[in-house]
Amino acid sequence: MTVQEAERSVIKKFRKEIWCPFVQSVKKYELISEGDRIAVCISGGKDSFLLAKCMQEIQRHGQMRFELEFIVMDPGYAPRNRALIEENAQKLGVPVRIFESDIFEVVAAVGGGSPCYLCARMRRGYLYEFAKQCGCNKIALGHHFDDVVETALLSMFYGAEIKTMMPKLHSTSHPGMELIRPMYSVREDDIKAWAKYNGLTFLNCACRFTEQVANKEQESKRKEIKELIRTLRGRYSEIDKNIFRSLHNVNLDSVIGWRKGGKRGSFLDEYGKTRED
Repeated sequence: MTVQEAERSVIKKFRKEIWCPFVQSVKKYELISEGDRIAVCISGGKDSFLLAKCMQEIQRHGQMRFELEFIVMDPGYAPRNRALIEENAQKLGVPVRIFESDIFEVVAAVGGGSPCYLCARMRRGYLYEFAKQCGCNKIALGHHFDDVVETALLSMFYGAEIKTMMPKLHSTSHPGMELIRPMYSVREDDIKAWAKYNGLTFLNCACRFTEQVANKEQESKRKEIKELIRTLRGRYSEIDKNIFRSLHNVNLDSVIGWRKGGKRGSFLDEYGKTRED
């Protein structure tokens, strides 16, 4: 596989499955603006590397002028894992900038609780800070359609609230920085198919903690949600699409309570002021 073949596979072979949903998300959610300098955050997995290629393509063929930085944070990877990231970056023609942190050591030292949550929070902060040093005003992450749907169900089942990943967010800790998710409408199965088609092998989770805990992935709540959606899709093929669409179509006339900007609201606030016909 050459760099050119990998690029053509995105916009030709997987045009319907990857390129079109990617471009539609960028336009629909207004993720890229003229003059942006965007840090594409690469974890080493299939999602973030495909994001990098899509961002290169839309920069090359799009209508707006913007700049890209491809940043990789090494939180304490084993040498073989870092080498795989560097190898894939070279294969795909992605000019990465690697910086180091001690996140794995910190998470291991803290212990207990939810190491994945702590790791993710710390990663985000380091990425914002390095992106800012690179002169960027946005960071792009590789979260996809399945992440959005699964997060919505996880929030309902285990968090007792209805919410999901947003396509873009303003950073509260780093003023002037924004997070965007251009892969918002791209399905994970199509990302896997793209990787397989190009004969690429990527990192999954290279965390020291999960490497040391047997069957950690099988025990995760997200794994359970994935299996539930897969089972339901076998009975009704549109099930995950409808969950995704419902997040864009909340009927506030039929919601009991909500939170916005730290304030709570209830249907009782307006009840009785208007009468049902």
